[in-house]
Amino acid sequence: MKQAIVNAVVHTGDEIVENGVVIVENGIVISVQNKIPNDIEKIDLGGSHLAAGFIDIQINGGEKFYFSQTPNEETIQDIYDSSLKYGTTHVLPCLISSSRETILEGIEAVRAYMKKYNNGVIGMHLEGPFLNPLRRGAHSMDQVRKPTNEELKEIIEKGKDVIKVITIAPECFTEEQLNMLIESGITISIGHSTITHKEAQFYFSKGINLVTHLFNAMTQFGHREPGLVGAVFENEEVYAPVILDGVHCDYAAAKVAYKLKKDKFFLISDATFLGRKVSNFKWENFDAHLENGFYRNEDGNLAGAAISMAEAVQNAYNHLHVTADEAVKMASSRVAAAIGMQDKIGKIKVGFPASFVKFNADLSRIETLDLT
Repeated sequence: MKQAIVNAVVHTGDEIVENGVVIVENGIVISVQNKIPNDIEKIDLGGSHLAAGFIDIQINGGEKFYFSQTPNEETIQDIYDSSLKYGTTHVLPCLISSSRETILEGIEAVRAYMKKYNNGVIGMHLEGPFLNPLRRGAHSMDQVRKPTNEELKEIIEKGKDVIKVITIAPECFTEEQLNMLIESGITISIGHSTITHKEAQFYFSKGINLVTHLFNAMTQFGHREPGLVGAVFENEEVYAPVILDGVHCDYAAAKVAYKLKKDKFFLISDATFLGRKVSNFKWENFDAHLENGFYRNEDGNLAGAAISMAEAVQNAYNHLHVTADEAVKMASSRVAAAIGMQDKIGKIKVGFPASFVKFNADLSRIETLDLT
């Protein structure tokens, strides 16, 4: 069945089409035009803005369940359904540092879910367990570890068609192990790491071009040792995702990062839970409680975020003072490019899924419009 979205300001990801018309058939965009057809169902947006749905490559839980605690299809569904409420149509459920058994369980759950449902769950983000314990953040010391060849081979073999992103501290890897991971085709993100600026340059030279939550759990920029942050700023090809909630990253620091990274700057939620409906959470050695709208653990440290992608986009508009078009790109087309999916999702383009957000001019209202 064909449908025409009419009377919209269409942000395609490449251009802005005033009075745009988007033709959709069987959940796929088949045309972006100005002429309104006569013979098909019309969805009148009344002058609202339309863009591709947001993509969240790092989300830990939905409104009820936490993926690392219960890595099953019910949790994945909760993450997906909850995300749709906040403009996010594509997600990578994130599994933090866990046992070997839990990691394999998470991989199989995502694989089974993706086979069963052809929706916006596009894979999984494995954050850890191969992190530097000195920068582990809220990850349990009991689970953070160095890779063995055997475990790494198993994760690659069983997860290569499911794991889209893996966060590692590369200093914990042997050269052989790092090459194994690079050759697997899984997108590698450097995070929870103590590497220096010089070391970061070496790893970036090997083709790694992504970091995990810029500024958090990494060596900071200094005038004598620029750190991993400085290396990200220096390398034009490296993508820099930011948790834009004003606490994980001060808005002034985010402004600097955006000015330097430009189209390589994008948004993630890193949400522990969405909607701030879970006020207290305890799982093994991980704990989180809501405090003034943010999740913190018993030690007072941040324990994941409470922000949605919609809030992150609004914060980009209100605090980074970018245009609405630029803000939505930070949550869509640029995210897709960072994980090598720019030819599949993140734009309103012929052949792309009919997964959209509609919003008003100042982004104070953001709603999902998913026709897939």
